[in-house]
Amino acid sequence: MVLSGAGISAESGIKTFRDANGLWENHDIMQVATPEGWEENPDLVLSFYNKRRQQLKEVQPNAAHFALKELEEYFEVSIITQNVDDLHERAGSKSVIHLHGELLKVRSSVNENEVLYWPNDLNIGDFCSQGKQLRPHIVWFGEAVPMLELAIPKVTQADIIIIVGTSMQVYPAAGLVDYAAQKTPIYVINLNPHTQSKGNIFVYPEKASLALPKLVKELKKQA
Repeated sequence: MVLSGAGISAESGIKTFRDANGLWENHDIMQVATPEGWEENPDLVLSFYNKRRQQLKEVQPNAAHFALKELEEYFEVSIITQNVDDLHERAGSKSVIHLHGELLKVRSSVNENEVLYWPNDLNIGDFCSQGKQLRPHIVWFGEAVPMLELAIPKVTQADIIIIVGTSMQVYPAAGLVDYAAQKTPIYVINLNPHTQSKGNIFVYPEKASLALPKLVKELKKQA
């Protein structure tokens, strides 16, 4: 099981969600990533995600993404990602659970189960089958994370866990590791890790594009 975060996509040129000043490209997160922000200014929210969608078309998967694809040749690999991009899929990974939604999908604002693939701009007046405005298929602050129900069994059953590009400081995603079996080996890849190697935890304080290919090479010997 792989739990990936913003750090793996940052190396492809995708900006991390929150800078040190709490802004995302000069936008207050509360204005563009909450139900309240959507209700107050849907034009701003749609413009923000349209720009994110356009940026996604300009970047490519990096060596870390391709290393995880290579791992599938030797193991059954499930990726649980906090990222909303499609770089894992574009690298060829087959099993990807997006905890926080997907940038290239939209959903009905009145029926969360009506989800559509939507690679281009989403505008005011783009309606669902019930004649209501479509919204980004993103889990905003204050909303439930329904994909957790699929993610938890993956962690519980994992023989090996890789945590890459995430500080594991943000809940509920951070709580997933608590479901791992007690002695499951956990490999942590983060340029600025919040833990250190001990017991069943092995820390790689490096960029994902450097550490993951090395780790995959080691794990292949165990397959």
